[in-house]
Amino acid sequence: MAEFSELAGGVFLGNPLRAWIIAVAQFALWFTVLPLARAAIAHRLKALAPEQSAAPLVLVQALLGRTTRVFLVAVAIYLALRWLTIPAGLDRAITIGLQVVIWVQVALWGTTTIRHLIEQRRAGLAGAAGGEASLNILRVVGVAAVWSVAFLMLLANLGVEIMPLVAGLGIGGIAVALAVQNVLGDLLASLSIALDKPFKVGDLLTVGEEEGKVEYIGIKSTRLRSLSGEQIVIANGDLLKSRVRNFGLLSERRIVFRIGIVYETPLEQIREVPRIIESAILTQPKARFDRAHFSQHGDFALIFEVAYFVLDAGYAAYLDIQQEINLQIHAELDRRGIRFAYPTTKQYTVQVAAS
Repeated sequence: MAEFSELAGGVFLGNPLRAWIIAVAQFALWFTVLPLARAAIAHRLKALAPEQSAAPLVLVQALLGRTTRVFLVAVAIYLALRWLTIPAGLDRAITIGLQVVIWVQVALWGTTTIRHLIEQRRAGLAGAAGGEASLNILRVVGVAAVWSVAFLMLLANLGVEIMPLVAGLGIGGIAVALAVQNVLGDLLASLSIALDKPFKVGDLLTVGEEEGKVEYIGIKSTRLRSLSGEQIVIANGDLLKSRVRNFGLLSERRIVFRIGIVYETPLEQIREVPRIIESAILTQPKARFDRAHFSQHGDFALIFEVAYFVLDAGYAAYLDIQQEINLQIHAELDRRGIRFAYPTTKQYTVQVAAS
């Protein structure tokens, strides 16, 4: 009994046996409770019906899945060590280890959150063409930013002066930026495209003299497939500096065209021409009539200007509708004896009487 009392009152590594027992019990308790709590919450979230699994709950479930066992061990060690007096050198080593584990775990949670938001956005774009490349760019930049911030915060918590480091990185960054300014310009332009979304994969663009359908939006360049088949590669920086016409966002197409008839056409038939044109347009189910007017006296023809809307963004659909309208106008004018005008020259011969 005396030996037991002596053992219970003994001091080991600067701490009484009672403190060691409490510390070990605390470690065992938290090392058991924390994984069980994580598993229980994750199981409860998985058991929810799909309609109940709101985005925040899905994010919580993802964060729990990315919580490492090393982090749980670190938390258990930290809570257990509060009952012990640790030598300064060992305490410093343990603190460094805990800081590393904690900030790595924070970075994992941050990257998991970014990936969740990106995937949520990707799901929102389901059924719409494009957007993949832009989301991938945002994911890479976001993950890199999270790990950079976590690394700097770890150094700051370990007592490292990060301001000189940041200043040195800033000076080095300026030098690198000057060396690769075109590449960085294209990279920033790709981020601008990803955030502003002026176009997406599948859109038909006109950029200066180039025209084509967007095939790929990359970090440095955007690739178009021209109507004649070749691939056009345009640097993202040059693309944003250009005036871009996006036909992919076209919901309807406004068409203006002119026809001319001969000057010899009687006035009553001239009045009938706008109604003939309107009737031809109204027969097309995907066309909406706007106007048709006798607009001017041309050099060799009476000019009628016509405007209508094609309720289909497809260029081939527009050509089909325009063809049918032209054929109907041609047939009706031919039936009424109204002739189309074309460039002609009339010569008048004056016979001078002999003196």
